[in-house]
This record gives sequence, structure tokens and C-alpha cells, in this order.
Amino acid sequence: MENNILTEQEILLLRKKLDLLLRTGKLLMESAADTNRIERNMKRVAAFMGIPENKLHIDIRWTMIMVNVSDERHSFSKFQKCEKHGINMTTISQISKLSWRAIEEDYSLDKYEEELTKIAEQPRNYTHYIVAMGAGFACGGFCKLFGCDWTAFLFASICAFIGFRVRARCIDFGINVYMSIAIAAFISTCLAYASSYTGLSETPYHPLLACALFIVPGVPLINFVDDMIDNHLLTGITRAANTAMMVGAMTFGIAFVMRVLMMDDITIDHKFSELSMVPHDSYYVYAIAAAIAAVGFSMIFNIQRRLLWVVAIGGIIAVCTRNFVNFELGLGPIIGSFMGSFVVSLIAVKAVHWFHVPNHVLTIPSVIPMIPGVLMYRSLLAFINMNGIVGEVTNAFYNGTTSALIILCISLGVAIPNIFARRYIARDRQIYLEKELEKRRQRGKFIEW
Repeated sequence: MENNILTEQEILLLRKKLDLLLRTGKLLMESAADTNRIERNMKRVAAFMGIPENKLHIDIRWTMIMVNVSDERHSFSKFQKCEKHGINMTTISQISKLSWRAIEEDYSLDKYEEELTKIAEQPRNYTHYIVAMGAGFACGGFCKLFGCDWTAFLFASICAFIGFRVRARCIDFGINVYMSIAIAAFISTCLAYASSYTGLSETPYHPLLACALFIVPGVPLINFVDDMIDNHLLTGITRAANTAMMVGAMTFGIAFVMRVLMMDDITIDHKFSELSMVPHDSYYVYAIAAAIAAVGFSMIFNIQRRLLWVVAIGGIIAVCTRNFVNFELGLGPIIGSFMGSFVVSLIAVKAVHWFHVPNHVLTIPSVIPMIPGVLMYRSLLAFINMNGIVGEVTNAFYNGTTSALIILCISLGVAIPNIFARRYIARDRQIYLEKELEKRRQRGKFIEW
């Protein structure tokens, strides 16, 4: 830059930098990273590119990322649309590593672009059918946590496997995402209802509670809480709205089955209301079920294979802590769920340095098995089967409110330790970043915009 006037070549170079910066943010957003992580990674990449933080302005929305670089004489802005939202924990982890590696190893822009393209184009860690099997067994694990026998576990797994594949095929055919969820929930619940007539299980109705729980939007919900606490209000509210739409679509599919197929079957309503919330199996049985559910959701979230055993242990810790606080200490399911997720998140604050992955990669799949499926279905059934009897509305709202509070506490338990730890170590990371940038300057590899 001469006399503070940018040449055409310098303008083209800056546009390329902004393009790569936006592509980085897009990959993170479409892989379900929380907003704070997206912002931190983008600022780190900008530092690698020589864009000063005081000249960089980033605005992150769920569907759009905007970047502006400006000084006293110039202002350049670019926008990036984010459309294909999913969950890919491997991508989140790899971009975080790439942002540091680019600084430490003096990447050129072309080298960074090459590595970013590899991350964007790499195949998922598991094939479609392996993921569907993982989703199936995850729901089977849920079913076992709700108190079913192993035959019902198998039925729930099969129903969820088929429902998961139905949703994938609907999306492939171009059907709306929320309608695909409703169809998948409908098919899974129909199959689970049909399995109750086989007479092979002593707990025939339990698969109805778990067969569609692969749809539960745990990652968007936890990201919503994380964003709201971090004051990213617009993105957080958008994530909450998306979560509500997913839950609504799932509820519609299940409710439709109940009104069409089960409206005359009063046995189901009684069975669900009589289900015990007190564990009647040994702790090791719940540990196995929690591990299966956590590993299954890890496959859905595309977590690296090397971390599956870590997440399984996290699921065991979360569920056993929840049960101990809930039943042994008598503090109830809300506090129990909060403590289960809090303990896992607290351990993950240290474990991320052992396994070199972001916190959410370890915590979110671990706490998903604590979703209160029994209470959710009790509330849904109570609303569907209202007949004007005194106490029906109170019962429905009690179960609904309790399940909502449990899910909120799970989200808070994951978010709070991570946020405080992130703020605690932010200074050390900033110091390390400044040292690495100074080393690049000394090597003559750093040119500031």
C-alpha cells in the first residue's frame, strides 16, 4: 500500500482474504458451531491473514455472515449465505486446528484455501446406513433408560433405524426439512405401535417413547442457550425458533399417529401414566444404555471414531450422576439433570486439552441420553386426550413444564462451565496468538493490511 491508496492487486488480494474468511465462517455455521466459536475462529484466521482486529467487523446470523474491513480511507464488505445447516463435529474440530496451524506453519493463502477445501469436501466418518444404525441403537438406549426389556430395546432400534432412513430419503427427494421430520416421526411411531402387538416383549409400549427421539434437536438447543448467555441474541433466537419448529414437526407426526391409530386404545394412556420414574435396573445396566445412546448420537453428529469411547464414558457419567442426585440424594430430576450435564462439561474443560477437540464435541453427545422422554410423552398424551376432566390441564402442563425445565437445565449445565472456562483461558490464548504472530513478523511472513 502506497500513500494509503490501495492498488488493484491489493484490492484483489483483500477480496480473496475476505472470501476465505467468510467460507471459514460458513463451514462452521453450517456444521452447528456456536456463534462465539465462529467469531473466535474467524478472528484468528483474520489475524493469520494480516487483517488487524481493530479494522475487522463481523456480523454473524444463522442464515448470513457479514464481514467488513475498513480504515480512515477504505471500506470493503462481503456477505456469505448459509443454507445447508447440519451437524458435523469433525469439521468444527478441524477448522479450529487449521486456524492455529496456518499461523504456526506460515501457510500461504493458497495453502490455507487448499486445506479449507479439503475439510469442506471430505466424506463423513460414517456411511449413511452406519449412521442410521447408530441412530437406531441410540433410541434403543433411550428405551432401555426408560425401563424397557431388551426385546423392546431391539424393537425401538429397528423403528428408529427405519424412521431415520425415511427422513433422509425425504430430504433427498426435496421435501421440506420440517415435513420430513413429521413423516419420519409418523413412520417410526406407527412401527412402534405395531410392534406392541407382537407379544414378544414384557414392556411393549416403551418403544413408542423412544422411537423418534433421534429427531430431538439437542445441538441447536444447547447452542441457543450458549448464544443467549454470550449475548448473541439474534442468532440465539433464530436457533430457538428452528428448534421449536423441529420439535413441533416431531410432535405433529407423533400426535397424528395417536389420533388416527390409538384414539380408541385407552390402555396406552394408562400405561404411560403408570410408568415408574424410579430406576429398577442396576446402575451398570443404565451405564450400558447411556453409552449406547451417546455413541449413537456421536455417529449422527459425525464425531471422529477415536472419540467414541470418550463420549460413551461421558454418557455414563452424565446418566449415573443424574440418577444419583435425583434418587439417592432426593433432589429431583431437574437438579439431577443439571448436575449430570454440569459434571460432564466440567470434566470436558480439562479433557479438551487431552483430545484436542472443542468442548461441545465431547459434551453434547454425552448429555443427550438425559432427555426426559417419559415426561414429554405424558404431556403430549395429556393434551391430546383431554376430555374435560378436572386436573387434566394441570397434569399436562406439569409434565410439559418439568420436561422443558430439565432440557433447559441440561443445556445450562453444558454451557456454563464452558463459558467460564473459555473466558478464563481467553487471555492465555490471546498471548499465545500474539507471540506466534510476532514470530511470523520476525520470519518476514507476516504482512499487515
